[in-house]
Amino acid sequence: MTKNNQPDKYGDHFDEEFDIIVVGYGFAGGAAAIEASDQGCSVLLAEKMPDPGGISITAGGGIRIADDADDAFAYLKASCDDRTGDAILRVFADELIGLADYVRGLAKVNDAVCEARHHPGNYPYPGFDTFGAIEIAEVPGFDPRTGYPHVQGRNRGPLLFKVVEDNVNKRAIDVRVEYAAQRLTTDGSGNVTGVTFEKDGALHRVRARQGVILACGGFEANAEMQKQYWQITPVHSAANRGNTGDGIRMAQDVGADLWHMWHFHGSYGMLHPDPKHATCFRMKRLPDWRPEGTIDGAAVPANLSKAVKMSWIVLNKRGKRFMNEAPPYVQDTGHRPLDLYDPQTQSFPNIPAYVIVDDDGRKMYPLGQAVYNDREAEPYIWSDDNLKEVQSGILKQANSITELAECIDVSEETVQATLDRWNAQCERGDDDDFDRPTEMMMPIQKPPFYVAEVWPVVSNTQGGPRHDTKQRILNTYGEPIPRLFEAGELGSIWGSLYLGGGNLSECFITGRIAAREAAALPAST
Repeated sequence: MTKNNQPDKYGDHFDEEFDIIVVGYGFAGGAAAIEASDQGCSVLLAEKMPDPGGISITAGGGIRIADDADDAFAYLKASCDDRTGDAILRVFADELIGLADYVRGLAKVNDAVCEARHHPGNYPYPGFDTFGAIEIAEVPGFDPRTGYPHVQGRNRGPLLFKVVEDNVNKRAIDVRVEYAAQRLTTDGSGNVTGVTFEKDGALHRVRARQGVILACGGFEANAEMQKQYWQITPVHSAANRGNTGDGIRMAQDVGADLWHMWHFHGSYGMLHPDPKHATCFRMKRLPDWRPEGTIDGAAVPANLSKAVKMSWIVLNKRGKRFMNEAPPYVQDTGHRPLDLYDPQTQSFPNIPAYVIVDDDGRKMYPLGQAVYNDREAEPYIWSDDNLKEVQSGILKQANSITELAECIDVSEETVQATLDRWNAQCERGDDDDFDRPTEMMMPIQKPPFYVAEVWPVVSNTQGGPRHDTKQRILNTYGEPIPRLFEAGELGSIWGSLYLGGGNLSECFITGRIAAREAAALPAST
């Protein structure tokens, strides 16, 4: 780092300079900073929130890997539905092959224990069986609950972040938190020259001699942006409140094109009546399943070997089922059936919807889970028997069908007919309305009943600036914006259906690519 008071071609003065500036400190930002440092660059890694990690640290922690690049490419091409260029998917597929070794290399920093496993794709597309996953199973001497008390979720995401953080701290990387990127600076030729940051009300202009990498996530916490890009509304966040689309706006400001803005990884979940619990609680994560299909004329059987009974059904405002409550990957597409618009009333008849369970279902497992990375969030641990949630009002108890009908404001006859139909389908083992797997069907017949409003919930967005194979952000004419790169969730490759764990792989793959490309550029003068 050197001090610099030289103006750029717009007359702006810089307070200091680095070779590479990385905006956002989750997995992608961390990976980019590590690679840039290893390439011999001076690096500023800037995070606007008080704690690093973003939504990365709340993830399950499984990083997608693959055995065969051609098979991986075939699957990605099918699942992206021609919304992402083949060349970009090809690079990603090729990079999946060596990713496990890269993760094992990172894990050496603190002797973390890695676990790899076979983990096929979510859908029966060509190449689905080539995939696996690698996770950090243990970091000796580290407890994520005490190491990251501001994080609520599954433990392996924090374990992976501990590995990334220890690698960052091992290097001469300048890490700054509560250091919020405001705008990119450019010269008269359109080259990105740096970033203007805000800290404690003051602006700091920092030059990037070789490049800026935007790794600051999506727009899960920006309701106004969602209204412009999504039909479905409202959508509540189960993510980090810091993800407000900053990178999208900064890139647009210098001419970036956008893609995949409609696509988000989400499901349906419940809200706490007390607004201090701002996070939407996702419904319990049950094991994913793969539907049957045909590849090159050969039948691919459905995989329901790990299926668990789903204790609930979901009703709309008319008291009727309207969806398969357990699609193959509910955490990715569970929200989509709620996106039905009635132009006559300018409303969404399936928002809010209603989760219904009986007393047997209430006792099976916690119905919800809090996931967040926020030191200001009120801690919340869902009870095993769901009774705390009845007391708090998340779930309402109905001692009869009459009371259940009153809870959702429909006739008793309608609710009774809905339950009778569902219970008869459970007895036959055939959901001939919406094809919920037999293995996941469970009757709802033993009072008291419990009901909760459920809403669309976003875990992470997939849209943002369009990029090329080198992670260079492109303008609306398909031309790279000089010295501007992106990594991770921002401008993600996932065009239609998401590969579980794929965003984590993307963070490490694209973070490293962006850093290598930026480091290879000659320093600006």
